[in-house]
Amino acid sequence: MVDPRCLCQKHLCGEHVECHMMAGCINKNMSMKGYISNGLIEIHNIQSRHNQLAIEMLNRGYNHKSPLPEFNSWIEGNINITTNINELKHRCPECKKRIEVI
Repeated sequence: MVDPRCLCQKHLCGEHVECHMMAGCINKNMSMKGYISNGLIEIHNIQSRHNQLAIEMLNRGYNHKSPLPEFNSWIEGNINITTNINELKHRCPECKKRIEVI
């Protein structure tokens, strides 16, 4: 849920892929409990997050031709954005640069 403008190419595209994976897992009735309990996903925000990431991809001149498949959504999960920003700054020098600029 970090502002997509802060994400390096690897993390932007990686999170985009994860949105597709989560929608697929939900459609296959796979458990999301681990992702939810570890604060990694907000089920109710997968579609909007995908849209945010797709817009940023297009803004950077990347191709985006993969609409998110329909899936049943429900309100569950909570992501701590501050924790995620700090983690990105610690793990990725490129994201850190982008975060500090924005």
